[in-house]
Amino acid sequence: MSSNIVVAIDGYSSCGKSTLAKALAKKLHFIYADSGAMYRAVALYFIRNNVDLQNHKQVVEALDKIHLNFHSRDYQTHITLNDEDVSDEIRQMHVADKVSAVAAIHEVRVEMVRQQQRMGKSKDIVMDGRDIGTVVFPHAQVKLFMTADPKIRAERRYKELLPTNPAMTLEEVFENLAHRDYADTTRKESPLTRADDAIILDNTDLTPDEQLEFALDLVKPLIH
Repeated sequence: MSSNIVVAIDGYSSCGKSTLAKALAKKLHFIYADSGAMYRAVALYFIRNNVDLQNHKQVVEALDKIHLNFHSRDYQTHITLNDEDVSDEIRQMHVADKVSAVAAIHEVRVEMVRQQQRMGKSKDIVMDGRDIGTVVFPHAQVKLFMTADPKIRAERRYKELLPTNPAMTLEEVFENLAHRDYADTTRKESPLTRADDAIILDNTDLTPDEQLEFALDLVKPLIH
């Protein structure tokens, strides 16, 4: 067993997983390993190299040439694609448009899990997602499964999206979350399930500071 610590945070969408993961990593001086950023970086590589997503051979050959890593600088986590910092470029719309299709490819998911596990062997990391405690890091020292009342989740998401989507309704957000929950829990590839040893964190009535304290109390005893 390696001496570094891995914190795996899973849970439903709009539960504040990434908010907690980033705050926890910052407080503990761990690396925040953003699994979503990894898929965006792969999408960027595919765009730059004109990889046809329908061409299995092209996809597999491209994945062999992709090496991702995370680095902490100025209290921010940066992602590198083959040693190039692409933290800003992966947030561009042309990448966002492609990332869902890229992330749905089985071979891409397998390779990302392999690279995530490589990182977990060498660094203290916090990672959030849908299958981190079950598939990526089944032996993580701390596993959290985040949940909250669906109405509260929808209200939080609505407030977040409203400034850029003024015509949107709370009802639409609620339905979208219900659809995502169903898709996440029933998909064949790494569905959202709670690991047997994951601690449930229901943050329906918790502030961000309170849930950070909850997580810190679990991790601090493991730090030597």
